[in-house]
Amino acid sequence: MTDIFFRPGDDVFTPQARGTVIDVSATPSGKWVFGVEDAEGAVAYFTSRALRLAQN
Repeated sequence: MTDIFFRPGDDVFTPQARGTVIDVSATPSGKWVFGVEDAEGAVAYFTSRALRLAQN
């Protein structure tokens, strides 16, 4: 299975809220995580499995 790759600026849905990808980082184990900022300015990190692209 191939991981979906999100880029900074992508508008996404997280399990908690809608937000914008602001950071992409690799973990020591080789997984990619994506920092997402929500409307209140909170930032949380998710794997690609937890994110869905938002349709404008």
